[in-house]
Amino acid sequence: MNAQPARALMTIGDVLGLLRADFPDITISKIRFLEAEGLIEPQRSPSGYRKFGQADVDRLRYILTAQRDHYLPLRVIKQRLDAQDRGEAVPPLDGGRRVPVQERRPRTLVAAGSGAPEPAVRLTRRQLLDGAGIDEDLLSSLEDYGLVARAGGHYDGEALTIARAAAALGAFGVEVRNLRALKAAADRHVGLIEQVIAPQLRRRSPEAHEQAASAAREIADLSVRLHAALLATGLRESLDP
Repeated sequence: MNAQPARALMTIGDVLGLLRADFPDITISKIRFLEAEGLIEPQRSPSGYRKFGQADVDRLRYILTAQRDHYLPLRVIKQRLDAQDRGEAVPPLDGGRRVPVQERRPRTLVAAGSGAPEPAVRLTRRQLLDGAGIDEDLLSSLEDYGLVARAGGHYDGEALTIARAAAALGAFGVEVRNLRALKAAADRHVGLIEQVIAPQLRRRSPEAHEQAASAAREIADLSVRLHAALLATGLRESLDP
């Protein structure tokens, strides 16, 4: 990597702040995973901290766009980047296979009163493998442990999110079987939400069902925030000397 002025270098947190508006799912773990796979090579400070220049941010933006919008596997992205580093001409991403916006954007939790959810994603097995940058063995393991499942021959946006997260966690040595505890916790969480909205569902009217669905999304959103805060608190307590 070319040397860059120290004032132009950014921390990994700065990079997250720059990218998160366009890539809400980006995490420190994801960036570390891409580095471990050889797609990026940030500088290191004398104390070992990662330092990123604008070229690194542009490279990350290219990688994330190629993954999300064009479903290119990481090996293909790396081949493109390596060729670019050698000064070879690389076809623009817009010249490759694109997935229509309504098909590629995952569903998101929508709080009450903020509108309807986005259209559901429907992915083939190959699209899921390429979009998540994983192999058949990992996907089969995710299916065997009940973390990912097909519905009507296709996978949804959540399956893509789960597969990507599992791959990133794998870089830290977290095996799929270790994720069963998270799946069990999520199932219990769903059961709790179902208990809360059950009275509304029993009213058997379209309006009641819409209210129940809206309440379920809002409860889920609040619960995810609570879980993240509790996790951060627990980690801080365990890491404090």
